[in-house]
Amino acid sequence: MAKRTYRQFRDVEEAYFCTHPEEIDAYLDEIFDEYAEDPNSASLLASLRVIAKVKGISHVAEKTGMTRQGIQHALSSKGNPRFDNVNSIMNALGYRLVPEKLDSNNQHT
Repeated sequence: MAKRTYRQFRDVEEAYFCTHPEEIDAYLDEIFDEYAEDPNSASLLASLRVIAKVKGISHVAEKTGMTRQGIQHALSSKGNPRFDNVNSIMNALGYRLVPEKLDSNNQHT
């Protein structure tokens, strides 16, 4: 019997966003909302890496002045990018980081 090979979820995600780029805005809203609730940096970075791959790592690298490897490392689960790198990557993807006021009932003290 032949061994089954499965695609990784991130590969499926990437293929989906390549064929449905209009869904990227809502996806980014969702991953940042999830991050606000549960600050899992590895998950956020992995999701941003998917979008960077869809938009083109070389394009993102060119716009940020980082190398392709630098982008991939910064957005890996082991990455720990500086804030200015995340901001540059978001800009290269066509987005900006903006503050959103928390509802006073949801503020952490």
